[in-house]
Amino acid sequence: MEVLLASVIGLLTAVGLYLMLRQRTFPVILGLTFLSYAVNIFLFASGRLALNAAPIIGTSDSYADPLPQALVLTAIVISFGMTAVIMILAIAGHLQAGHDRIDLGDADKEEKA
Repeated sequence: MEVLLASVIGLLTAVGLYLMLRQRTFPVILGLTFLSYAVNIFLFASGRLALNAAPIIGTSDSYADPLPQALVLTAIVISFGMTAVIMILAIAGHLQAGHDRIDLGDADKEEKA
């Protein structure tokens, strides 16, 4: 099970990094989303999740650590806000420039000359 979870985290991270290196805004936004999913799964895995365990110490023999759950909830809220801001910036850039390229490179230099 640990190998499967580590593979999923690695795959999500690799896909996220690959998409972030694209030169269009939509794949970059999807890449950030995949990276946030990888971080959320990593935080869940770091908490040693236990089945049928109380989140409060002293109520049962085994207890679940509530800190990773709180961290993941916070990360979900932050990633949602970050995605909304980046989407607004991407839409504004597309409306202003007429395209969604991130880096034009030499074409931008030739156009200014």
